[in-house]
Amino acid sequence: MATNTANATGSEAEVRDSWIPMIVIAMGQALMSFNVAAIPVSMGGMVESFGTAPTTIGTAVVFYSLGVSGFIMLGAKLGQRFGAKLFFQSAVSLFLLAMIGMVASPTAELMLASQGLAGFAGAALVPTLVVLIANHYSGKQQAEAVGWLGSARAIAGVLAFVIVGSVATFLSWRYAFGLLILHAGAILLLSTKLKPSLPRTDVKIDIFGVVLSAVAIIFITFGFNNIRNWGLLMANPSAPFDVMGVSPALAMIVVGILIGFGFFGWTSWQTQRGKTPLLALKVIESPKEWAAVIALFLVVAVEGAINFSVPLYIQIVQGQSGLMTSVAMMPFMLTVFFTAILIVRLYSLFTPRTIARGAFVLVAIGTAWLAFTVKNEWSSVPVIIGLITVGLGQGALVTLLFNVLVTSAPKEYAGDVGSMRGVTQNLAAAVGTALVGATLVGLLSSMIIAGSTDNPVITAELKDQVNLTNLNFLSDVQLKERLTSNTDATPEQVTEALRINSDARTRALKIGFMVLSGLALLAIFPCSWLPDYRPGEIPKD
Repeated sequence: MATNTANATGSEAEVRDSWIPMIVIAMGQALMSFNVAAIPVSMGGMVESFGTAPTTIGTAVVFYSLGVSGFIMLGAKLGQRFGAKLFFQSAVSLFLLAMIGMVASPTAELMLASQGLAGFAGAALVPTLVVLIANHYSGKQQAEAVGWLGSARAIAGVLAFVIVGSVATFLSWRYAFGLLILHAGAILLLSTKLKPSLPRTDVKIDIFGVVLSAVAIIFITFGFNNIRNWGLLMANPSAPFDVMGVSPALAMIVVGILIGFGFFGWTSWQTQRGKTPLLALKVIESPKEWAAVIALFLVVAVEGAINFSVPLYIQIVQGQSGLMTSVAMMPFMLTVFFTAILIVRLYSLFTPRTIARGAFVLVAIGTAWLAFTVKNEWSSVPVIIGLITVGLGQGALVTLLFNVLVTSAPKEYAGDVGSMRGVTQNLAAAVGTALVGATLVGLLSSMIIAGSTDNPVITAELKDQVNLTNLNFLSDVQLKERLTSNTDATPEQVTEALRINSDARTRALKIGFMVLSGLALLAIFPCSWLPDYRPGEIPKD
């Protein structure tokens, strides 16, 4: 299905393959991205359906990301062993079952389990997509295909915010996830257009490596996700245990990191013995590849934090609908989408190092701008400008950094590149979502306690009735209902409590954006190891 396109002089013909397989591949990427983007947009409906806290909905993102990042390296090897096409079809089928579970889930626990199952499917899909691109395209067309894969992730986010916001507002969030069942079915039908890929029965599975990588990622993810409940440094009273007074969340993170180092040591030893490692270390053997991985982790963590905090504020704090969330996030999502596509045009003009530094500066400026301009009205022009600025940097970085990893590794390591990309992005999304949730709730609690201390209107009896040790984000309507139904608060005390809560929510969000701005500035340092030459040039380093 290849076509020949000759240049104007007719001196050379460039063979380009059909884009139909790329459509199927992009649909697979969009399936996962739509699901992740749909979760925060559905936050208000899920909180109401399950009667749970908004941070539980953030945990759904963590569960999905945990499933992907914890088992994606295993998925890459299984894809090689059984063939990319067959494994792709199997993964889409598993994702379809997970979405049926989402639609039918009667409790938050089953919803979380469904997202975990979807994460296992994503662990198989993510590396397989990169292998399929390598199987179908080469040269310049492969670089274009990588760009389209990144843009598919962005456009799926745009569509999720539009479609899910509308469906969740006028029907139910369950119908929105029902659309993914149809999407998965369409992919299975179109997947017959993919080239058959022969299974490699010689590929061995490093079981001990699977255990090490999975345990490391599980420990790190659960540690970050429970910082809010168990404490960051010292253990809270609600912690299930402590390690000489230290929070089990911090202990899990440290142990997870140590096990991660153990995984890389084991993988290196396996390679030296001539065994098949779970991850080919050749894809991260140079500083430029490690720099791309670190920078990718940081930018996706910032994206995950924004995708959680903005819907949290609009739906829970302001009490607006999912459709309003879509409208508020649209400038950001559209900018990410178009930048992910168009950034490829700058590759011949600027080096990856220059583009990455400039993009992180844009993210830092945009988030800092949001910290100073965000108010109760998200449709204001200054806030839109901030979201667009962040989107420009975000879209440029995701495509650029992925392209650095793909182009620096031989074709036979495409699955390993996909694994590394998947682990990085999904672990970053989980950490970013968990950290911003813990940060915002922690700031909210501190500010409410500070605002009510020595306040002549808020009495000690009212503080005990409200239980200031277990605070979360509440809208004015929710807080007023709780105060009037569960406490002896007077009208004056209710008014003062609403003022303190409103002020604390806004200040917490502002500080949260400043933290993200600082994180983006720190990311400029690993960019110094990215390639400092353009395609076709002799490397300078």
